[in-house]
Amino acid sequence: MKGLEVVYDDLALVLRGVSLDVARGEIVALLGANGAGKTTLLRAITGLLDIHNGKPTKGSVLLDGDPIERLDPPAIVRRGIAQVMEGRRIFAELTVDENLKTGAFTRKGRTEIAESYAQVLDLFPVLKERGSSIAGYLSGGEQQMVAMGRALMAAPKLLLLDEPSLGLAPKIVQQIRDIIVEVNRQGTSVLLVEQNASMALGIADRGYVMETGRIVKEGAASALLADEDIKEFYLGTGGGDADRVNFRDVKSYRRKKRWAA
Repeated sequence: MKGLEVVYDDLALVLRGVSLDVARGEIVALLGANGAGKTTLLRAITGLLDIHNGKPTKGSVLLDGDPIERLDPPAIVRRGIAQVMEGRRIFAELTVDENLKTGAFTRKGRTEIAESYAQVLDLFPVLKERGSSIAGYLSGGEQQMVAMGRALMAAPKLLLLDEPSLGLAPKIVQQIRDIIVEVNRQGTSVLLVEQNASMALGIADRGYVMETGRIVKEGAASALLADEDIKEFYLGTGGGDADRVNFRDVKSYRRKKRWAA
């Protein structure tokens, strides 16, 4: 992504010259509070801006050097990008198997689809037992596994994950964390959008911090995890006066002042 600007309704400028990259084989974390522009960034990558009356006005999104910001979503999936949306967005009335098979809609080879299906069940053994279950009746963690499995059925080069730990118990978050690591180990690059900075930076190679539509900080994940501002504003530790840590306005002012410097 190079210098991307995105506008909604020809009025609201949401992304302001955003540049970031994910190298082949990497896990890259994107951190930021609600409203920072993270979901808009993902929509720009996957071609979903039109649905929300948004459009890119400057900059570009490149996959293997080719611009994709003007392609429609099916074409982008065929190029090798798949997304797991915030809130999972599974087909609640369909079975687990039916959900997974919808993820392969851009693929034609039955043998390749069968291989992907087997790989997904290896990653998510619990789904073997839930194949005929209606997805809407599964637990939150199981639904997240269905959503991730459905995306992986497209055999993506790059997997976009939007808040995969949201609303899940710590034990399930650990399972999801381990699965992301394994997916990456098997050759899929990952862009991980998270507010759970500890989990995201714990498995990422690099990270970016986003605020009000801009990238305000970037670096190696280990360096960001040790950064005092990250500790204070995203991990809730360190960085000064504990009596003031809950005042959002003070935090925002101090963060912007420091990062602007």
